[in-house]
Amino acid sequence: MFYKELTMRPFVKDVHAISILADTSIRNAIKIMDASTIGICIITGSDNEFLDIITDGDVRRAMLNELSFDASIKELHLLKRSIRQTSPITKDINESNDVLLQVMLELDLMHIPLLDQFGRAVDVALLSHLIEDKIPSVEAVVMAGGFGTRLRPLTENTPKPMLPVGNRPLMERTIEQLRASGVNDVNITTHYLPDQIIKHFGDGKDYGVKFNYIHEDKPLGTAGALKLIEKTAEHLLVVNGDILTNINYATMIEYHKNFKADLTIGVRKYEIDVPYGVVKTKNEKVKSLIEKPKYSFFVNAGIYLLNSSVVDHIPTNKRYDMTELIEKLVNNDYNVVSFPIREYWLDIGRIEDYAQAQEIVKRDFET
Repeated sequence: MFYKELTMRPFVKDVHAISILADTSIRNAIKIMDASTIGICIITGSDNEFLDIITDGDVRRAMLNELSFDASIKELHLLKRSIRQTSPITKDINESNDVLLQVMLELDLMHIPLLDQFGRAVDVALLSHLIEDKIPSVEAVVMAGGFGTRLRPLTENTPKPMLPVGNRPLMERTIEQLRASGVNDVNITTHYLPDQIIKHFGDGKDYGVKFNYIHEDKPLGTAGALKLIEKTAEHLLVVNGDILTNINYATMIEYHKNFKADLTIGVRKYEIDVPYGVVKTKNEKVKSLIEKPKYSFFVNAGIYLLNSSVVDHIPTNKRYDMTELIEKLVNNDYNVVSFPIREYWLDIGRIEDYAQAQEIVKRDFET
């Protein structure tokens, strides 16, 4: 670990820009959080007194607890307190960097609000400003070997990750998101029409990353190919090659670290509207009738972050899917956690999904 010799104060130039009142909606808090470079909000009272700090991880935990983004930050604050049963750690504005660093390392904190004599947050100590290597080493794995059967005839002569979305291949957008999140080493698993991918991307230098191609002589599933990758990083970030998303993978890495997870699954809320009245029965007796209910579930989003040691559980040279690996880890009491994706996400698995991706990119993404 490398310590920075000098950290200029303040850590955060404008604390007011990330400060919100308790009646602010979670949705508006997210906008403020995303606009900042540090991904947090400070909750203040009517007299600007400090109440709490809200992080990206807190918002995602609220999603898992079915808290609407239209709810107030106060409700998120109460949920957070009910889960953790602890008050936020704060320090005096005059506290030394050495003490701040010691507390952060001992308590595994990324941020500590710094208060003045009136209890107002006037700065936020950031671990990233005190040490050089707060983010663990991560290599990405983009699964690009599938046949894309459901997208035929589009994939008859083109591998699915190379289908144009907007004016460039889908996989270019995936690589761009990885690079923007600080992930520069990318493994590409190939099987179907690999030469098109290799010819287009080369060694990755033109895209600001370093590529390593892993060719599967036979399809090895969504996890089997990981066994072919040399272990050089602490973690592997595995992304299906047919996903369009604007997720900041750095938030997933921090989430994984905070939960001390062995494997983190990206999940997305999926809702089903039943167009009929649902009748619940016990034998012949009707117990209830619910008119046109809506059911919501968290579904597998095809994005995984795992400790490299987890690869030891994958069999060699055998088809093995992530679902099998996850089930094995859960059954053996490994720490498998879910990371709810609040950003845009689309699985381009069908013709209609591909058409939707074109509309989304035209409307929301820079092309």
